[in-house]
Amino acid sequence: MKVLIITDAWFPQVNGVVTTYSNIISELSKRNIGVEVLHPGKFFSLPLPFYNEIKVAINPWRVISKIKESDADYIHIGTEGPLGIVSRIYLSYKKIPFTSAVHTKFPEYLKLHIKVPLSITFALMRWFHKRSHNVLVNTKSHKKELEKRGFRNLKIWSRGIDLKKFKDTSVKINHKNYLLYVGRVSKEKNIEAFLSIETTLEKVVVGDGPYRQKLQKKFPKVKFVGCKTGPELAAWYRNASVFVFPSMTDTFGIVIIEALSCGVPVAAYPVTGPLDIIEDGITGSLDNDLKTAIDKASEIKRENCTRSSKKYTWRNVAKQFLSKLVLTKKAKSCDTKESIA
Repeated sequence: MKVLIITDAWFPQVNGVVTTYSNIISELSKRNIGVEVLHPGKFFSLPLPFYNEIKVAINPWRVISKIKESDADYIHIGTEGPLGIVSRIYLSYKKIPFTSAVHTKFPEYLKLHIKVPLSITFALMRWFHKRSHNVLVNTKSHKKELEKRGFRNLKIWSRGIDLKKFKDTSVKINHKNYLLYVGRVSKEKNIEAFLSIETTLEKVVVGDGPYRQKLQKKFPKVKFVGCKTGPELAAWYRNASVFVFPSMTDTFGIVIIEALSCGVPVAAYPVTGPLDIIEDGITGSLDNDLKTAIDKASEIKRENCTRSSKKYTWRNVAKQFLSKLVLTKKAKSCDTKESIA
């Protein structure tokens, strides 16, 4: 059995798309399911003007020959970038079944960065996913939003974390009792809404991105520690009083369940992602006033948070993913699909 994943986002990028597919591949390999990834690194690529660390293929038509050579039983288009678009056109023309996924709120991002009207981007996205047999989305709330926009064949595909990694207490840090943000430091994450809040507690930002220098200059009292991984990242989570998730444009927010697994309550806006993960008043607080959410979250029992994160495993996510795939025409029977239960 072989699965072909086509994605415009891949290493060395650090984001939810890369995290998701790399963990899915790891889980499927444990079941002897082969996975091939077609990503920008396999093509001639250049960085995006407003995101230099993100590269896109500028000869995406070559993905067609690679699809032909792959001999895959299942084909999944992971992103709506150049590789995804060419693949979508080719597979639709050849009437080869495929699945796709909506990982990010591209319409909202493009409106924020380059003022593209939502109606235009949503129309393009509807066209992109129209021929997909199953369109995978992260949460129930995002599914409802897309359905209202005319999207069809939407299927829920959750997210997970490596629970063992966040239980590792081998690294100790001196900082304690601070408000924490972890993630990409970019405009669409709405970090400034968090950093502008007046509080006696220290604020810590873990992560990097194009908006970091600007925010460091504007908020000199905030501690920016850069990207952290493994036990060190777990330590920054563990010693925080509240994890603050200010984004209003995410479709899930893996960092939310990372924080919960470390026993840290979450403060966020009542939007897609937080609405689906956080139990208001039990594992965190959702409020249109972020300061109010932070104050309420600080009273949450940490053991509630740890318990709630246990269901988010990559094993379950891989099982969901496999169940949504559709056979290409060349595959002889559905008997090739294997269970990872």
